[in-house]
Amino acid sequence: MVIIPNMCYYNGFKIPAPQADEITYKNLEPDVQLMSSIFSGCGDFEKRKINIGLEGNIFINVCWIDGIVSGVNVGDNVIRPLILSQKAANAPDEKSCIEIIMEGSVYSYSVKKRDKITDVISDLTHGNCALIFDGEKCALTFEVRSDKTRSISEPTLEKSIKGAKESFIEILRVNTALVRRRICTPRLKLAESSIGRKSHTNVAIMFVEGIANPELVAETARRLDALDIDALLATGSLEEYIVDCPLSPLPQLIHTERPDRFAMYLMEGRVGLLIDGLPVGLVLPVNFAEFMKVTTDSNMHFLFTTTLNILRYFALLLSLFLPAFYVAVAMYHQEMIPTQLLISIIESKQNVPFSTALEVFGMIVAFGLLQEAGLRLPNPIGNTVSIIGALIVGQSAVEARVVSPIAIIVVALSGISCYTLPSQDMASAIRLFQVGLLVATIFSGLFGLALGTCLIILLLASMDSYGLNYTAPLSDGKPWGLFRLLINVPKQKDKFRDPQLNTPDKRRQK
Repeated sequence: MVIIPNMCYYNGFKIPAPQADEITYKNLEPDVQLMSSIFSGCGDFEKRKINIGLEGNIFINVCWIDGIVSGVNVGDNVIRPLILSQKAANAPDEKSCIEIIMEGSVYSYSVKKRDKITDVISDLTHGNCALIFDGEKCALTFEVRSDKTRSISEPTLEKSIKGAKESFIEILRVNTALVRRRICTPRLKLAESSIGRKSHTNVAIMFVEGIANPELVAETARRLDALDIDALLATGSLEEYIVDCPLSPLPQLIHTERPDRFAMYLMEGRVGLLIDGLPVGLVLPVNFAEFMKVTTDSNMHFLFTTTLNILRYFALLLSLFLPAFYVAVAMYHQEMIPTQLLISIIESKQNVPFSTALEVFGMIVAFGLLQEAGLRLPNPIGNTVSIIGALIVGQSAVEARVVSPIAIIVVALSGISCYTLPSQDMASAIRLFQVGLLVATIFSGLFGLALGTCLIILLLASMDSYGLNYTAPLSDGKPWGLFRLLINVPKQKDKFRDPQLNTPDKRRQK
């Protein structure tokens, strides 16, 4: 028995009461009255009864959801051909009519026959038009998705200098096509799944057969199938459920808006995830070193990329340790400071009423506030607020002798170094560790800094990503790990894929 949802009213709008779980409908056959009851209270649900052929005697109901389906395409490609079809009109019964329509009476590149109401509902909510045959208790669905979507544009976060200028958009099928344009082989496999009891969001698993480890693909599919959530509307709703260490602040999935970078990872033997409605691709497994790389490295000479790679790791250490190290030395270990520099620091702090720890901590908080203001405001206003705010606040603070110039220099240098990190997720984790090290240093000096560093190393060493060591290549048991981390070899010498990925095809070139 189907429960027809009751109606309630709020400010003059008719609102459907909570419906019974859709498991109520899972074994029911398609019926136009049932469809109308399920979508009652949905103002965008459209239904029309038509007569097949100019003088036909078969009536069917056409249903679609306005907005995600183009009404013009429904009229031109579905309704018009059915009305003008003499062959379908001469069909003796609905069963024969269904066979004729499936053979090409409707101008659509795909057609699916559905015998369960849940399948019809899923097709309607994903941009399909449904023909309901009450006599046969079945439906035919045709994809007539609306083309009113955002066009493919340049990446906004991952700037491209020599590479492609395309980025992912919110349509899943467009994103998969962008990847296939770069990997033109039938070995590029795509497995789709629907996640979310209420949202039914389509998620695509992409991998290259023969390169990706089959066990990695199976484990990814298993974790996705184990998800039991109401809706998948953000990457965080997926990421925290499928990673190995969800409590760690360190990122464990690569987020990219560039199809070329996504394709590069697939060719290395990794697995990619694309989510319908989100203009971003997720890649797994990953290690710490992958978050320090950028796509443009593959377009530059290996000497330049090696230099930039070393510079990024230097900036990482600077942003992580500089504030804490300065506080430790200034408060507990003044004997480590050169004499001339110590005299300059003492002179700059003579009239400052706050301690070194308080002024550095306060400047970090002020720097974070300016950063958030620049991100949340519109671009022209945000840039103005960030620049003018930093200049005015910093200069005024020094002139008013609230903070010392050396504290501003330390915090600003640390913040700028953090901006050089390619991954914003990793930069956020570094800022969190930066504050933790600063607090430990305030209480214990260099001993607290050493203890905090040991805890960070312990966290890194204890993390895995789908069997891949998070600290590889430093911890993969092979020699010259630091050399392989910092130095990029010429492409002619880089013949093998990462052995940690355990790919069936080990060689990327002969």
